[in-house]
Amino acid sequence: MIILGIGGILNDAASAILRDGQLIAAVEESKLVRRGQVQPGRLPDQSIAMCLELACVRAEEVDCVAVVRPIPAAQESGLHLNLRARFPNSRMALIDHHRAHAASAFYPSPFEEAQVLVLDRRGDFRCGSLWRAAGGQLLQLEKELYLPDSLGELYGRVSELLGFHAGADEHKVQWMSVDGEDSYRDLFLEIMRHAPGEWPRLDRSYFDSESATHGGFSAKFFERLSLSESRAQGAAISNAERAAIAAGLQNAIEATVLEMAGAGVNLCFAGGLAMNALLVEALESSEELSGVFVQPAGGNAGTALGAVLEAWHGVCRERQRLPLGNLCLGPSYSAEQVKQVLENCKLRFRYLLTNEELIDTAVASLSDHKIVAWMHGRMEFGPRALGNRSILASPLDSYAAENLNTYIKHRELFRKFAASVPAELASEYFDVGPNARFLATVGHVREQYRKCFEAAILAGDLVRVHAVSESDNPLYWKLLHAAGKKTGFPVLYNTSFNLFGEPLVCTPRDAVRSFYSSGIDAIFIGNFLLQK
Repeated sequence: MIILGIGGILNDAASAILRDGQLIAAVEESKLVRRGQVQPGRLPDQSIAMCLELACVRAEEVDCVAVVRPIPAAQESGLHLNLRARFPNSRMALIDHHRAHAASAFYPSPFEEAQVLVLDRRGDFRCGSLWRAAGGQLLQLEKELYLPDSLGELYGRVSELLGFHAGADEHKVQWMSVDGEDSYRDLFLEIMRHAPGEWPRLDRSYFDSESATHGGFSAKFFERLSLSESRAQGAAISNAERAAIAAGLQNAIEATVLEMAGAGVNLCFAGGLAMNALLVEALESSEELSGVFVQPAGGNAGTALGAVLEAWHGVCRERQRLPLGNLCLGPSYSAEQVKQVLENCKLRFRYLLTNEELIDTAVASLSDHKIVAWMHGRMEFGPRALGNRSILASPLDSYAAENLNTYIKHRELFRKFAASVPAELASEYFDVGPNARFLATVGHVREQYRKCFEAAILAGDLVRVHAVSESDNPLYWKLLHAAGKKTGFPVLYNTSFNLFGEPLVCTPRDAVRSFYSSGIDAIFIGNFLLQK
């Protein structure tokens, strides 16, 4: 049984493929197209082709093509005919957007019974849904939330107000919030007003339908902020005020979502808001919930995973639950392929004969306070680097934060990087929940190590934690242990290997271009080492 899933056709398109009950591949179109333009509404041709290649499958061997809504109405007929012609022996399945999100969260979870919460900006007009799952099956839809009462839309409006891009930079507002005074929480709770037991209904008096800039908020909203609208339009909001607004929104969102999640249950969570690591930590810390599982690629691209899982369980009526694995589901490159790129670029390199030599050389560079790019194995699915497409630094480097953010990533200092640690040692240094496996949550640095990890601390003792198991990523796990043997701390700072707003690097050529466009000191592409 071969199932191809296609999701995010209107925004953040991706494909995934399931072969004989095993998730073989999942790739976002943007990571393959790179600097080209991904056309919204069109099939993600390159990611489809890559998934077929990785699964060693021909188009005529595909048994089912599962496509996630929404699809542009004007293109539905043409898209269907295109898929029928391309995959002549397959049946077609059209999957509801929120059901795909829900399937992507529940079926890979460890729970037999759970509530499944989906919150996003919009998806076929729906922006929230709550599902009941029992007996290992996603059963029924219990609650819905529709536009214009979208929590994701509100987050986007505030992002724009604070000078960021709605639909792209909400994560910046999240990280900005940790330094803000919590003085506007009640205002945002008032905007998200709802009766006990009911879901939010946004108070439209705080919005101005005639305003197309700075979030489209009304004069009433600016009055409650004690901020003149003209001041906001002139981008004269101080950094302290911006952080306070971000904190008020974040804290109100956390309180509201905790109510929506219910009590005394296991919770599975997906959708754009599931990418909010602070929100995930609030859910993990709630005494009202028995357990929490977050689908780490919670945005539209993740619906491609939901498509194959829903087709496997809902269309094919299979009962076997399928794990996500380590989420490294993209392409990898052989030594010969890497060598060809390096030689074509006329670059000088060193080939490290064994993994032991590779790790020893990398640890020596990191111990010398060098910034290292690390590209190995299959590319990660989703926006987060899990040790295969990463930029690394030593926590003993007091200039790590400045070097990574200012001179390499060229981003705001409040956007801290993660601390990767072997999963079995994580509790010695951090207090963190289970979703740290996929960098989907935040943790707390234990008091005796706060000075050591201060460059990665968001505020107080908060830190992004990546718990790495040997089974998920054996080479990266060995690197962490080798760093611990050398320095006493089996922890490395990890940020995604991407620059200038691009997605994670995919190919060796992508990696080389980013390396020579940045202040990174050394790069390890497989067993090849390049240094500046």
